[in-house]
Parts: sequence; C-alpha cells; structure tokens
Amino acid sequence: MSLPARHGIAPRSYKSLGGRAVTAIALLLFSAAALWAQAQAPNASDTKPGDKACQPTGNNSASPSQAESQADKAGGEKKSAEASDDPCALKQDEPEGRQTNRIMGVVPNFGAVSANTQLPPLTTKGKFWLATEDNFDYSSFIWTGILAGQEFALKNYPEFGQGAAGYGRYYWHTFVDGVSGTYFTEAIVPWITHEDPRYYTLGHGGFFRRAGYALSRVVITRTDSGRATFNWSEVGGNALEAGLANAYYPPQERGARQTAINWGAQIESAALNNIAKEFWPDFRRVVLRRK
Repeated sequence: MSLPARHGIAPRSYKSLGGRAVTAIALLLFSAAALWAQAQAPNASDTKPGDKACQPTGNNSASPSQAESQADKAGGEKKSAEASDDPCALKQDEPEGRQTNRIMGVVPNFGAVSANTQLPPLTTKGKFWLATEDNFDYSSFIWTGILAGQEFALKNYPEFGQGAAGYGRYYWHTFVDGVSGTYFTEAIVPWITHEDPRYYTLGHGGFFRRAGYALSRVVITRTDSGRATFNWSEVGGNALEAGLANAYYPPQERGARQTAINWGAQIESAALNNIAKEFWPDFRRVVLRRK
C-alpha cells in the first residue's frame, strides 16, 4: 500500500496503455525472478550424510521505528555470519522475503514487512505517518509528474486544456488522487476499523501460491490484534477515493459508472502492487544479486 502516488502503477482510470505496459514488464521480471529462485533452491534431500542440517532461527521482530534500520542491521548480521565457523549461519542471516525501504533504491516501500517478522500494532499516529511518508516522499512528486505527463500527452481529459496551464491541471488532479487514496487506505479507514495497512510478505512457497497470497491481501488483511479480517481499508478506502473524485473532476468524468470504473482501477492497481512487493525480495536477491 505504499508505492508512490497512491498505488503508483497506473493513472486514475487506466485510460492509457502506458501504465499497463510498465506493469506487465515489471510483473514479468518479478515472476522470472521468483521462478528462478524456486528452481535454484536446494532440496533438503540433497544434503550429504554427515552434513549439519540448518535450522530456522525463528521469527524476527522489530518496531515500526526500526523499519529504516532493517537493511543496515541485516548487513551487520551478514558480516558476523561470514566470520563464523558455522556453515549455516550465513543462510540463517539472509532470510528469503526480506524487504527494503525502497524498491530499486527509489520507490518507497515503507509499508512492506519482511517475511517471518512480527511487529507491534501501528498506533493511529503511526498509520497517519505511514500515509504521510508515502504521499510526500520526493519520488511521489516525480511519479505524479510522469503520470500527469502521460495523461497530458494522450489528452485523456480534453477539458483540462493544453499548454502549461493544462499540464498543471493534470498534475494537481493526479496528486490529489494519490493523496486522498493513500490517506483513506493507510490511515483514515484503518484507524476506524482497527486494521493494519501494512503488507506482510509470505516469502516462501511456489510462485502461484505466493501470487495467490498477494492477490488475496486486497480483500484480506490483519486487525491491529493480528487476526485476519476483510480488508475494509483497501476495498472501502478506494471506494471513498473514487467517490471523492466526483467533487473535483469535470462533470463528464463523474457519476456512478465512472466512479465504479475508477474504483476497479484502484483495486487492480493494489493487486498488482501486492505482487510486486511479494516478489521484490526475490528480484533483488536473484536478478540484482544483492543480499
């Protein structure tokens, strides 16, 4: 729930094909990385007699304030493992499904939780801070400019006009879409329903199992107490964003039908982003060769 400009993959109503093309390419890369990682994973049956079996170290724990230091912490653990005589230490300290704060070093990924990680509940302040970080990160302004430029070039909203003034209208509409959507899905609705707006990475199993899990998180989430519940934050929050857009888009872009189309586009975008988050650790580890 924390890629820039709301969900960051596509414009408000998916009128252009550019967002879909970028999404398709990204998903192909993530899928290839996941399948490659699965194919390369060693089998427990391949262990030679006499070899020491590596046991999992258990769940990791961290507080929300420690999120930015997780990557540095993992780097320190890696150095310690390399200096250890235990052949299993390095494997244990490099768990699959470890998220970073940014995807490709740029895209905010603050709301993604590493696999096998237990975190305390987000406070109301924490939920609003998460939404604020996502909305006003420097990359959000850049991404908004790209999406606005795409819509501007395709003249998706002729009512906005052309020239600098026209582009400005595209920009602020796109920006308001992102801000309202993020606050609704990550702060306001989760605060009311006591839901956790973060994405908890599965990080293990086959590609289809993990992809199915990522898609299911659009309609299933956790409460603040850790129980599974219907994802009112995503489903309801996006509905509120789509409805609010009727207040500031031209009359031709309003109404129940257009609202439903916009809601569907946001749900689709949320699903695609969950898949991107789920397989980002695999892409980083296998394709980028980073630990």
